[in-house]
Amino acid sequence: MPKRVSIFVTCVIDQLFPKVGMAMATVLERLGYEVEFREAQTCCGQPAFNSGFRDEARTVAAHFLNVFEDAEYIVVPSGSCTSMCSHHYAELYRDDPPMLAKAHAMEPRVWEFSRFLTDVANVEDVGAVWNGKVTYHDSCHALRELGIKDGPRRLLRNVQGLELVEMDKAEECCGFGGTFSVKFAELSGAMVRTKIGSIERTGADAVVSIDSSCLMQIEGAIRREGLPIKVLHLAEVLASRGESR
Repeated sequence: MPKRVSIFVTCVIDQLFPKVGMAMATVLERLGYEVEFREAQTCCGQPAFNSGFRDEARTVAAHFLNVFEDAEYIVVPSGSCTSMCSHHYAELYRDDPPMLAKAHAMEPRVWEFSRFLTDVANVEDVGAVWNGKVTYHDSCHALRELGIKDGPRRLLRNVQGLELVEMDKAEECCGFGGTFSVKFAELSGAMVRTKIGSIERTGADAVVSIDSSCLMQIEGAIRREGLPIKVLHLAEVLASRGESR
């Protein structure tokens, strides 16, 4: 029997970019996985956690732990949400031994999508076709907390027709940072302008990342500048078979 994966789509993807979740499911199914979506899922608790509302974050995190308690794999199209579940739940429940034990038991079963492909499915070529030049943005949580850097790039290099070109500021923050972009709008705007300048200098047709929150921030700036650059989640590229984007 094929192994089953439970997808956690995250708030941003559920509410704003559902096609990313569908693309992730498409790739996993092509690799022979049985994909399930648990309808009771909500949020990982990161917005409340980052804003200092720890009690509220614990309530949301407890629901996540209950929903996915018996899941074999939990695959997430977001470095930041994966980091929240696998790194920060332990901090939330450090004074609650039973919940801390549940958090630790779940940690090794939560996987960011690209790392699941390279480290669990052991694939780097998923049979994707995408014609054009792309550049890759390293999202902060994925790079700095999860250590994800080369995997997404290897996956992109194995896409037929795709040329990967590195930008000069690939590792710089896009300025989103959740509520940071609201609390410090001017600074956030300056940071994303620096980022899109770096993207534009590559001559890429599209910018790709593994976090839709970063891509939302970048796409907003690209649209305001009127630039002809597409913004795509890695899952969308890997699900493509050469369709027009």
